[in-house]
Amino acid sequence: MVSRDRGGRGERRRRREESEDSGLVERVVKIRRVSKVVKGGRNLTFNAMVVVGDGAGNVGSGLGKAGAVPDAVRKGTTIARKNMHPVTLSKSTIPHEMVAKYGAAKVLLKPAAPGAGIIAGGGVRAVMEAAGVRDVLSKTFGSNNTINIVKATMKALDSMRDPAGETARRRGLTPADAPATTESNGSAGRAS
Repeated sequence: MVSRDRGGRGERRRRREESEDSGLVERVVKIRRVSKVVKGGRNLTFNAMVVVGDGAGNVGSGLGKAGAVPDAVRKGTTIARKNMHPVTLSKSTIPHEMVAKYGAAKVLLKPAAPGAGIIAGGGVRAVMEAAGVRDVLSKTFGSNNTINIVKATMKALDSMRDPAGETARRRGLTPADAPATTESNGSAGRAS
């Protein structure tokens, strides 16, 4: 019996998704066929939800619409690149727990221990991988609409704040003068 290693296909696909010229990771999350009934029959168009990130804390999403799939993907990629913005990360995870809602889709994101990996499905996973988050726990509630889940995830990442950095900024301190985060204080207390 010959066993096939299926890991190669995903690796090739990942390499193809990374842009050669810019070093950005592009993920096509969802492609939908939309039909509009008109007097002469049906008009078919396509929507493509694309997530673009540099893997180092910058991520954007875009919904491209066109008469053909490649055109919709290209438009979605262009829109996602224009919408790229930085997100707050804490090492390989997110700084704190966050719940965000977009339409009927609700997304819960939790920081995870190093090595836990991305425990997320579909749209949330694509956004986290593109943003460079390596350890996170997530759960989606309500709608299963992938496009709204991606938008809710982006909204959650936009709302992330670094507790130590925000406190220092409000007090007019430099980041070096900022108090230690509760994470380091909590681990020091447990070690005693």
